Amino acid sequence: MGKEIERKYLVKNNDWKSLAPGVVYRQGYIATVGKQTVRVRIVGNQGYLTIKGENIGATRSEFEYPIPVKDAAEMLDTLCDHPLIEKTRYKIPIGDLIWEIDEFTGENKGLIIAEVELQSENQVIELPPWIDRQVRDPKYYNSSLAKYPYSQWKPDNNY
Repeated sequence: MGKEIERKYLVKNNDWKSLAPGVVYRQGYIATVGKQTVRVRIVGNQGYLTIKGENIGATRSEFEYPIPVKDAAEMLDTLCDHPLIEKTRYKIPIGDLIWEIDEFTGENKGLIIAEVELQSENQVIELPPWIDRQVRDPKYYNSSLAKYPYSQWKPDNNY
């Protein structure tokens, strides 16, 4: 069984942007039941189907499978709720970690989130200078952003 342990952070400036090339992601959700999701995504010329379980702390089950890009495109167009998640992801290696910075476009334009996958929930890490603060609110999950895009958030950051 696959496990994902990650932390999410807001980003405070663009100092990270020159550290890695970006790759365009397009993704949507076939199902979100409770805190479990079935996601379809296209990264470059590859499609993926991903099933994620409920978060328990910073850990959750994750199963990801490559699928033909043509199938993924059809699923995004016909099976997924809209709006789709559109973003450019930058993968920046720092020490033993890979920081993934998602710069959202479309309905979530203006939101930039950094994620880092860890070996354990208690792992101590040094934050890069462009990190603002950790976010734990589920509204920052991509599955939530597909339902309640950043462009629809009220000024107090509530839906």
